[in-house]
Amino acid sequence: MCGIAGWVDWDVDLTHQRPTLEDMAAALACRGPDAAGLWLSPRAALAHRRLIVVDPAGGGQPMTRRKGEYRYIIIYNGELYNTPELRAELEARGYRFQGHSDTEVLLTAYMEWGKECVPRLNGIFAFAIWSEADQTLFMARDRLGVKPLFYTQRGSAFIFGSELKALLAHPGVQPEVDAEGLAEIFVLGPGRTPGHGVFRGVKELRPGHCLVYNRRGMHIYRYWALESHPHPDDLETTAHKVGRLLQDAVRRQLVADVPVCTLLSGGLDSSAISAFAAAAFQQNGTGRLRTFSVDYVENDRYFRPNQFEPDSDARWIERVSHFLGAHHRTVLIDTPHLVEALSAAVRARDLPGMADVDASLLLFCREVKKEATVALSGECADEIFGGYPWFRREDALAAQTFPWALDTGERTRLLSPELLAMIRPEEYVAQRYRDTLAEVPRLPGESPREARIREIFYLNINWFMATLLDRKDRMSMATGLEVRVPFCDHRLVEYAWNIPWEMKSCGGMEKGILRRALAGVLPQEVLLRRKSPYPKTHHPAYFAAVRRWLLDILDDPTSPLLPFINVEAVRQFARLDAPAMNRPWYGQLMRGPQLLAYLIQVDTWLREYRVVVR
Repeated sequence: MCGIAGWVDWDVDLTHQRPTLEDMAAALACRGPDAAGLWLSPRAALAHRRLIVVDPAGGGQPMTRRKGEYRYIIIYNGELYNTPELRAELEARGYRFQGHSDTEVLLTAYMEWGKECVPRLNGIFAFAIWSEADQTLFMARDRLGVKPLFYTQRGSAFIFGSELKALLAHPGVQPEVDAEGLAEIFVLGPGRTPGHGVFRGVKELRPGHCLVYNRRGMHIYRYWALESHPHPDDLETTAHKVGRLLQDAVRRQLVADVPVCTLLSGGLDSSAISAFAAAAFQQNGTGRLRTFSVDYVENDRYFRPNQFEPDSDARWIERVSHFLGAHHRTVLIDTPHLVEALSAAVRARDLPGMADVDASLLLFCREVKKEATVALSGECADEIFGGYPWFRREDALAAQTFPWALDTGERTRLLSPELLAMIRPEEYVAQRYRDTLAEVPRLPGESPREARIREIFYLNINWFMATLLDRKDRMSMATGLEVRVPFCDHRLVEYAWNIPWEMKSCGGMEKGILRRALAGVLPQEVLLRRKSPYPKTHHPAYFAAVRRWLLDILDDPTSPLLPFINVEAVRQFARLDAPAMNRPWYGQLMRGPQLLAYLIQVDTWLREYRVVVR
């Protein structure tokens, strides 16, 4: 995977702006530690940082190809999983290739089909192509938003990049936030409104969208959206298709010229991906699959089962890795390192995030990177097959708000009266919720319950899944590790979208249709294992450390956090005991200790990014 950045300007000669472009590229060095490249012209300047995965010699960027008198220049972050098919079709049309990279295939596809190339792509991508012929910048982002792409306009300048830090490296982009940005941080965070860049005037190209920028202005359009229609298949046919689509997605995503592994928790999703990967390794004669898992020092001593985390992963990982004949390694994270990594996680995301859930993934990926460059992960199965508790809880189904954050009051009572008056949190959340429901593709004739569950799926795919994909991309790419997510294959997502709820939950278990699809692929006890989320630490030393850190912040009169919070309310909350902090406020994992850590991350973000409120 890689990092991209660029600048288009009608008034400034960009051939004289190399230092700024170098700064933007340097901000993305972690995403592309293997190589760097720049391309400058009077009107457009493009920068690329490369993580070498395919075609080390022939995949360098920015890549330039000529058609007739004019050149096309691409910078690209992603992987195409249907490269062989596209390449064969283009060769049949007379094109010849200099290497075997997907970058060259993508650029050639644009030269042949223009914007119509994008619906042909199967992959994860964010790319920009400058066409000299018509002085036009074309950008596109993959259907589910696995790869990020931010942009802003500042006077005559159009500036874009893979991460917010690349934009902030440009002197025309300042770390300013307004009331809307503060609402994103203090009310919706660690989630984020689709398309919102938090910093004032900064936006993110939404998943499934393209952007065209030239002298006539900017035009954004959607090239992909979920479509609702009656599901034509019976239960057995559906299970067979789900299994076949997932197996094909895994097989395609194993392609690389560098070591590939899987992230294994012993749960249904990661075990399925690992099983298909191990089978492909065996069939291709590429040796044993390497698998990795994460755990915490002394977690076995302090873990207690609860309704969201029914058991720990250790014995399940051992069972699955032995069943697959995988070469497995468990990465153990100690509490002091986890606490310390809270700040690094902010720098990786450029925003406050999922606290220790982010920090642990950052540390985990750093260790995995020592032995592999590409990893396959099980994200997004719960969003497309209905694995979360709120798909079945009546209070969540009945609530007219985001089901993973049912109680906004849990957070707003910790905010200052001045901030509450500025952002109007209840109104802000309600409007974002209504805006999303207005987008849901309805199916005429559905029962009210089926229609409501379809809404819950849409909310999860566009909000909660986006948060997890943000987390996985930033934490992994901060270590130079490329993570691929087979459950985000758009063919599988499109098919699963219209599977009726009673079929998705067949057998009376969450993700019942996926379990049925994997019969014979995994041991029966793994198929029947209840969902358990990404593991987090339960060590009391973590709670004590973040409490102490936050209380120190509250005692620091120079803290930029203080104007935004009710200091006494936060102080009282921080002094509660662990059982009183056990209620989730975001998703399943974000509880009291994570709320303390989130506020620490907000303080870190305000300080280090020198955020100014306008």
